[in-house]
Amino acid sequence: MEYIGCSGFMYDHWRGNFYTEGIAKNRWFEYYSGQFDAVELNVTFYRLPKTGTFRKWKESTPEDFAFALKGSRYISHIKRLSDVSESAERFFEGALELGKKLKVVLWQFPPQFGKDIERLGRFLDILEPYRVRNAFEFRHESWLSKETDGLLKKYKYCYCMADWPEFLKEVTLTTTYAYIRRHGHGGSYDTNYSDEELKKDKKLIQSLNMKGVKDVYIFFNNDYRGYAPKNALTLKKLLGKK
Repeated sequence: MEYIGCSGFMYDHWRGNFYTEGIAKNRWFEYYSGQFDAVELNVTFYRLPKTGTFRKWKESTPEDFAFALKGSRYISHIKRLSDVSESAERFFEGALELGKKLKVVLWQFPPQFGKDIERLGRFLDILEPYRVRNAFEFRHESWLSKETDGLLKKYKYCYCMADWPEFLKEVTLTTTYAYIRRHGHGGSYDTNYSDEELKKDKKLIQSLNMKGVKDVYIFFNNDYRGYAPKNALTLKKLLGKK
């Protein structure tokens, strides 16, 4: 199964290209969820929405809609995984209100956070009881190691495949799902991916399927000028998804 969407949906500069002038802002998410079957929400990286907000998202989307949530920066950037069991509990208290629509939590690490296998192992122990898929977007190359591979395989979590300059390389497949983020060339957020580049993503997804990956989540974070929804819709078409 391929889940294709954007990293967020509430961008004023999408009005007039993705959102037509006739769609009221309070109906943007309704429109978005009619075009895509998944969304990656970055708001949870900066703050934890109220429990009722998670319920509203769940109730206002189609039955087969998928949510990916970006993990709290307090956990990943400020505490850097140390002494975060209570913070994780608060995060998942809200997130789990999405029920089966919560598919993945993405943890993005800061570029200065180098490999610390013991700390990562303790964090994965904290995550395990919540029984949610987790993807890790490491920004320091030292994390790309056999030790990290082993931990992710043990807990059945995955690397995030992102097009940051330092990570334009193949990562180890550690479970039966894959997570891909398209930030724009060099992480610039302003790339309008060409059809040829999107065809390469199609081939990547097909290759992952052939290697035993059952679910692929791919989100476009190149929000500039509405390129993200444009590229995501093109990829959907290339893959034959309605």
